Amino acid sequence: MTQHLTERDVRNIAEYARIGLTDDEVAEMTIDLNAIVDSLSPILEYDLEGVEPTFHPIGGLSNVMREDACEQGFSQDVALENAPKRQDGNFLIPSILGEGGDR
Repeated sequence: MTQHLTERDVRNIAEYARIGLTDDEVAEMTIDLNAIVDSLSPILEYDLEGVEPTFHPIGGLSNVMREDACEQGFSQDVALENAPKRQDGNFLIPSILGEGGDR
């Protein structure tokens, strides 16, 4: 098996992804990732000369989003209409930090 990635590469990837790995896990992951890269080697057998790269699998897909236009929003009264608790024109919610109670 070809060594595409080193243990240092795997440690850097894990650090970037914020994944804590032990030394044993780094060694195992290095073997696994190199096996995965090796499994992709048949792709190199295709003759891709003159093939244009694609950026979307559907090809000429255009933007299907609606026009970004301002619309009338809710009034504060309508937004708070179904709130179980409110105070001074705001939602009153249970505290998740500290002593408890509503905030």
